[in-house]
Amino acid sequence: MIHVIRKAKKSDITVLSHLMEELSGKPISHEDMNNRLKVVEESSTDTIFVYEKDSEIQATLVFRIRENIREVSRYGEICIIIVRSSAKRRGIGRQLMDFAEHLAKELGCKGTYLISGFGRKAEAHQFYLDLGYKITGYRFVKEL
Repeated sequence: MIHVIRKAKKSDITVLSHLMEELSGKPISHEDMNNRLKVVEESSTDTIFVYEKDSEIQATLVFRIRENIREVSRYGEICIIIVRSSAKRRGIGRQLMDFAEHLAKELGCKGTYLISGFGRKAEAHQFYLDLGYKITGYRFVKEL
């Protein structure tokens, strides 16, 4: 049982679409996921990683470097973390969070952070708290 965390590639699009659907509850087309992968490939701050075990993708992590002008620092943002529902409770999420934190350190970040929706309080929020993350504020959004 060998696992690897690697950058996502075009051949992962179908699995990534399924994982994104698990998170959002809405289908993500092959074309839409391909476009998302293209945007990330052209970005100097964004990366999509996959967690592969025995040649099967079990999870994904979207990671971004954020510059903080207010205090002149940088943080690693864990934009998305999804573990396939059939692979939960096996330590994969914890391994991806550890990976993101180590990557942030390597890239000179002061820390890591993430934003999580209200509907994930019972499972995801407790997971983040157990890992040492603290709730520090609210996110305000205005649709245009």
